[in-house]
Amino acid sequence: MTSPLPAYPASRPITLDDKALLDDIFEREQPRISEFTFAGLYLFREAHGYRLSAIGDTLVILGRGYDNSTYFLPPLGGNVPSALQRLFADRLSLYGADEDFVAKYLAGSGTVVNEDRDNFDYLHRREDLANLAGRRYHGKKNRINYFTRRQEYTVEFYGPKHCESALRLLDEWTRVRGEVESRSLVPETAAAAEALRTADVLGLEGVVILVGGKVKAFALGERLNRTTSVCHFEKADPFSEGAYQLVDREFSRLLFTDCTYVNREQDLGEPGLRESKLSYHPVELVRKFRAIPRGAA
Repeated sequence: MTSPLPAYPASRPITLDDKALLDDIFEREQPRISEFTFAGLYLFREAHGYRLSAIGDTLVILGRGYDNSTYFLPPLGGNVPSALQRLFADRLSLYGADEDFVAKYLAGSGTVVNEDRDNFDYLHRREDLANLAGRRYHGKKNRINYFTRRQEYTVEFYGPKHCESALRLLDEWTRVRGEVESRSLVPETAAAAEALRTADVLGLEGVVILVGGKVKAFALGERLNRTTSVCHFEKADPFSEGAYQLVDREFSRLLFTDCTYVNREQDLGEPGLRESKLSYHPVELVRKFRAIPRGAA
């Protein structure tokens, strides 16, 4: 049973019991930003300190960044202008506003609005990623061919039987990735591990690449809105060339086939990740903005 939302400025942590409430809100709102799914919020509840509150009949999600700065996400439902006025009056900053939100609620609001390029979401046509057609994807197809010609592999939908092997892969990925400094590594790994353990409960779907019965790559995601899926986690054996490209293709080929687009989330300003995401030729970068009360900087 969902606990009542406390009236702002009081707040409470997000819990599994909030899934029905947030799923219903997101179904009505049809969000474009990757943060706005229940699983995305719940799995990063510790990393970002997500807490729920209410201003009238408007849901407010409070959080903090990897740099420990506090913020609130775009308020949901009810009287959004009134909620914004209250939050900005408390000198809080807004994170994750998309272009529609900025145009509707922030134009002429007296706030300072800035693009947040490191958190732009990468939006792709699902069929582009599923088929990898044309010369621009030639390198991706070459890497997949390298893997498939050297490995006896199978592709399966992710399920509980794959969990332990996928967790071992995640441990190995983390060990290798840990050699590269990244403030998001620890919370991302913890979230991915919990996602693997609770995928059924959270409504996540995924695919795995198996070699010799062991998971060599996995991808997990869900529906973001009626036309778009979102891939939250994608990990592969760092020593298996082509495994990343293969699992990415299979996620797009096999899952959410009624969706036109796949949101592959942000690059967090990491140069290697940005280069990789751009190499898949997004059809759009879903722009996000931060806003602060004038004079608060």
